Amino acid sequence: MDAPLDLLLEGAAEIFDGEGILDADTIGVRDGKIAWVGRGAPANIDADTRRVSAKGALVTPGLVECHTHLVFAGDRADEYASRAAGAGYLEIAAAGGGIAKTMRATRRATLDQLCALALPRLDRLLDFGVTTAEIKSGYGLSVEAELKMLRAIRQLDATHPIDLVATFLGAHSVPPELRGTTTGRADYLDIVINEMLPAVAAQGLAEFCDIFVEQGAFTLADAERLFKAGLKHGLRPKIHAEQLTCNHGAALAARMGAISADHLEHLDEAGVEALAEAGTVAVLLPGASVFLGDDQRPPTAALRAAGVPIALSTDCNPGTCMTENILLMLTLGMSRLGMRPIEVLQAVTMNAAAAIGRSDSAGRLMVGRAADIVVFDVPSHRHLPYHFAVPCVWRVFKGGELVRSQAARA
Repeated sequence: MDAPLDLLLEGAAEIFDGEGILDADTIGVRDGKIAWVGRGAPANIDADTRRVSAKGALVTPGLVECHTHLVFAGDRADEYASRAAGAGYLEIAAAGGGIAKTMRATRRATLDQLCALALPRLDRLLDFGVTTAEIKSGYGLSVEAELKMLRAIRQLDATHPIDLVATFLGAHSVPPELRGTTTGRADYLDIVINEMLPAVAAQGLAEFCDIFVEQGAFTLADAERLFKAGLKHGLRPKIHAEQLTCNHGAALAARMGAISADHLEHLDEAGVEALAEAGTVAVLLPGASVFLGDDQRPPTAALRAAGVPIALSTDCNPGTCMTENILLMLTLGMSRLGMRPIEVLQAVTMNAAAAIGRSDSAGRLMVGRAADIVVFDVPSHRHLPYHFAVPCVWRVFKGGELVRSQAARA
């Protein structure tokens, strides 16, 4: 008989394994890993096995947050008010706001200050059931400040229960000191490629290389150049594309082996086909559209029909979606994007893990995997997007250890 289990989580109403609902109500954990999944109690339990009742609740893998900008200083609450009064995103950026405003505050902050500011944001992600998360740089826009941001991510990863994945986004925007000249964008891209990338790679500070392709940011030619340089340094491409206009960035990124293409509100048919052919994950960020008051929506039905894996994320950032509520994205995925209950759960587990290169370690409940488990105080997976904007995480286990616990239900 196998060695006794350390933990038995029993009595679940539903167990969602990252792909679908299992014919099971109990999970056994040993040495921080899932050792058994089934119905009833297995034979290998003893007096030392901790038995935890799920009391008819929903059990899922730890959620995966695959697109965030959690490390930053300052805020842009004033810009949110300006947009409500009619100002556009590009108009605010042209006036010195937007990314440049966050850049100035982030450059002034020390590494320890950035960590201290990001810590409560990470805690809120954990409160919503996230156990693995991606964080991007991109608010430094100088060699020193970009490296500082990535070091903050590494420091947080070493001290927080959530496993963190770092993405280098030096090509987020052209810094103000290089704007206003005919060569400013090209000069800054030279710095990103010739100075930032080698330092990031040499210090092992990121796994992915991202770029924002959009009017006022970077072009397709810039993205191709960056991706080629990033691949030489071992950083796989990601892209912010098709958010405000159809710029064909997703198709380029897919052809160059991007692991994900993100936003995609203006994605065209050719872009869908390119993502499908490459197996690139489409990361949809409905919270950003709601926050910006934009009714343009990505072609979810076409992505589904083409077999493109779809992930959902908060896009948590100070300017265009200031929320850590990943569960709200499930509701928006259904109400705004036409997704189904199982699809939105797949989108924050299995598919989100694929979008950050963690398919073999996160987003699934499987024997042999780390016991990253969430118990939700709802009776079925359909209730997560249905009963929205209310606290419903009951327990969070990371590697079999209880890291979050709310009061037991009445």
